[in-house]
Amino acid sequence: MFRELEFSGHVGFPINSLDGNGSVAHSSVVTCLLKELLLLKSTKEHGYFLAITKLKSIGNGEYEEESSDIFYPLAFFCRTFLPVKGDVMLGVVHKLYNRGVFLRCGPMQFVYLSATKMPNFHYVRLKTQEVFMNDDLTRIETGVVI
Repeated sequence: MFRELEFSGHVGFPINSLDGNGSVAHSSVVTCLLKELLLLKSTKEHGYFLAITKLKSIGNGEYEEESSDIFYPLAFFCRTFLPVKGDVMLGVVHKLYNRGVFLRCGPMQFVYLSATKMPNFHYVRLKTQEVFMNDDLTRIETGVVI
């Protein structure tokens, strides 16, 4: 589920954002990288990007005439979360429906668990709430970890 992967890529800066001696602070490069990963969020191959754990290298900037930007090559290690079929995960029940429940698990906001995957639990609508109830009165309701 959790993996530590090495990535390499480029981060671009407009030429007018350079300081007096024509360079960009390393902290600005890392900030730009974090913003790009925040926009990307996840990929099918690597999963959800959780954190940059180590910055391996930042190369020299290369000027690109077409965009008038300077691109810095960099290499970094990143922690990702990739759920695979067969993994057992814990999630908090967010919404209940008669055919199943929606869970939240880590960075995933919507994980669907079908009622057919919950043996011996039956959908019950009480006066104030909806629950899945077992024969021994065990309940699955909003806010419960399953």
